[in-house]
Amino acid sequence: MKNLVIIPTYNEKENIEAIITAVMELPIEYHVLVIDDGSPDGTAAIVKDLMANTFAGKLHLVERAGKLGLGTAYIAGFKWAIEHQYDYIFEMDADFSHNPNDLLKLYDACANQGADVAIGSRYVSGVNVVNWPMGRVLMSYFASKYVRFVLGMQVHDTTAGFVCYRREVLETIELDKIRFKGYAFQIEMKFTSYKCGFKIQEVPIIFVNRVLGTSKMSGGIFSEALLGVIQLKVNSWVRKYPKKNA
Repeated sequence: MKNLVIIPTYNEKENIEAIITAVMELPIEYHVLVIDDGSPDGTAAIVKDLMANTFAGKLHLVERAGKLGLGTAYIAGFKWAIEHQYDYIFEMDADFSHNPNDLLKLYDACANQGADVAIGSRYVSGVNVVNWPMGRVLMSYFASKYVRFVLGMQVHDTTAGFVCYRREVLETIELDKIRFKGYAFQIEMKFTSYKCGFKIQEVPIIFVNRVLGTSKMSGGIFSEALLGVIQLKVNSWVRKYPKKNA
């Protein structure tokens, strides 16, 4: 089975080599695709050096001109993964907030336990977040509760960014119709997968706030999520979703 980990980056020079190396050293083989949005700190140059000298054939890079949004980065990565026939496609942050070892849990959920979408969940078994201010923990936790209530989707961590998709999911859900770019993108992907009939499974993880580099979170991204949920719900009343193959 071919596995691809997609890592979007913007100014991640402190983390990128270490995170790629950690993924490559796992006992199951993963390839890595970095989507870099024109990082002025030289992130892409580090990736190119690793491609040439250390991880040839297993590490890949897509460079984009400027910050175009997390959602569009992942959509570009998903299309690249489909084109190159990867079986399992993973979303992951560059900053070690997601433990690379947990990729094995997400893989197992999809490859061996029948899940179509596996979510590395901070909230399925309590609140498993380290080094976040209490205000941000509460905001994230209750945002997921709000999303779950409005959309009727039985997912505890709706804004999670640590996810594994079987290729069939990404081939089915009409990626060009995914509209949101920030946290709402993560919600929209899960909700669309759910509406298409795919099985979603949450895998408990511990989320650790970044130690190096700068967070890309903003109030605007959070507001998009709150308003986007209502828009998703209203649109779902009239949209016909493609269905999972029997």
